[in-house]
Amino acid sequence: MDDDYENWDDEYDDDDGESYVVPCPNCGTEVYEDAEQCPSCGDYIVPGTSALSNWSPWWVLLGFLGVLATIIVFIRAAWWN
Repeated sequence: MDDDYENWDDEYDDDDGESYVVPCPNCGTEVYEDAEQCPSCGDYIVPGTSALSNWSPWWVLLGFLGVLATIIVFIRAAWWN
């Protein structure tokens, strides 16, 4: 029974040896997800940033209103025909 506890690392290795990469938010170069800084551009990688965080809130609002207006136009066109 003691042998089971000594060899548990060998049998249940969760690390598959793969390193995951993510694109740098500044230059797009693939960097390891654990990296603090991009080796290409030197920009610091901040985990959990949104893709919309680089956009002005006005552009996000304008895009949302554009999509909403398009949906309304299609619904009205389908209703009247």
